[in-house]
Amino acid sequence: MSNIIDRFRLNGKVAVVTGASRGLGQGMALALAEAGADVMAADVIDCAETREQILKLGRKCATLKLDLCAAGAPENVVQKTVAELGRLDILVNNAGIIRRTAFLEFSEKDWDDVMNLNIKAVFLLSQAAARQMVKQGQGGKIISVASMLSFQGGIRVPSYTASKSAVMGLTRLMACELGPQGINCNAVAPGYMATDNTKALREDLERNKAILERIPLARWGTPDDLKGVVVLLASEAGAYLNGYTIAIDGGWLAR
Repeated sequence: MSNIIDRFRLNGKVAVVTGASRGLGQGMALALAEAGADVMAADVIDCAETREQILKLGRKCATLKLDLCAAGAPENVVQKTVAELGRLDILVNNAGIIRRTAFLEFSEKDWDDVMNLNIKAVFLLSQAAARQMVKQGQGGKIISVASMLSFQGGIRVPSYTASKSAVMGLTRLMACELGPQGINCNAVAPGYMATDNTKALREDLERNKAILERIPLARWGTPDDLKGVVVLLASEAGAYLNGYTIAIDGGWLAR
């Protein structure tokens, strides 16, 4: 039996992280690199800053600028990763968007835009990645980003709630079907994090106060708060975790 610290190491592994240009995605990409993985950082905007930070850690980093909802994008991500970094062992489905409007006024376009990226692209990229992992014959790890709204209803974000509830369900399905192939499928559900997605909430003094009063740790989360759990799920230390969504929420759901 190897030392427990060694089981967290990701040396020789290659990870894809979507939405890796900033925020939680950048934080998770850096965490995997810090643990020893090489990284493909994919996003609709440039990931040069993420790449620079990963290279400083002594790891390889390739970048891919693309729209994950475009035809053929999932296969393109996998092909580019294998071509540039040699293999694919870990997928982090982080890319996502949110639209805020009251239910009665919510548009079909806002519904489709969110669902296409937050769940359809997650399904298709997970499928493409899993096919590569099965081909390699050494298993793999698929980690998707869920939300507090995988557990709760929320307000003014119908497509986001629906998509993140679906992420949790799809994670369970993938765990059941891909587990026999040695592919662990789990999700992380960040609580209220200080990112671009929550900028409007943090600037609303009344909402910000109400949110902080409900969080037992009394603070917004940061990208660093996801690092340990993501490395656990990506590594052999989490080898028997499968089909679970872990809330990283400062105690929000416990209140």
